[in-house]
Amino acid sequence: MRWSVRRVERAGEVARPIIRALERLSPVLDLVIRLWLAAVFFKLGLSKISSWDITIALFTYEYHVPLVLPAAAAVIAIAIELVFPAFLALGLEARLSSAVLFVFNLVAVVAYPDLSQEELKDHIYWGLLLLVPLVHGPGRISVDHVIRKKYMEPDDFGSGRDAMISR
Repeated sequence: MRWSVRRVERAGEVARPIIRALERLSPVLDLVIRLWLAAVFFKLGLSKISSWDITIALFTYEYHVPLVLPAAAAVIAIAIELVFPAFLALGLEARLSSAVLFVFNLVAVVAYPDLSQEELKDHIYWGLLLLVPLVHGPGRISVDHVIRKKYMEPDDFGSGRDAMISR
């Protein structure tokens, strides 16, 4: 019995610095995910602006966005793809930005059922990654974190991981 307790203690001693190092990398990973997602959606928005005639044609004949005229859908899509990625990259209203982009991504999949398997995989991947800042928050390297730390009490956001870090 004594022998197994020592092994557990030794395993804890070995694991402790590894866990600390991984915890220090967490804000960097949060930032990388936000920046990568922001770049994906922002580039899509830029591509729509650069070829407006093609964008209108796609929204008229290919994408079937319900309840919205094609030109209005194109403008809304461009606005979403240019504004919310910028907020996401900064970590400003990152949860709202992630939610908007998540729903937008879902609408894109529904509105264009002719996606290839590869394109569908991309949308699934983006959707899953958007859940990270949506559920987890933007992380410590964000404007949201600075605002929260400066102006709000830790308990204002519950007892989540970020609330515990800022104490």
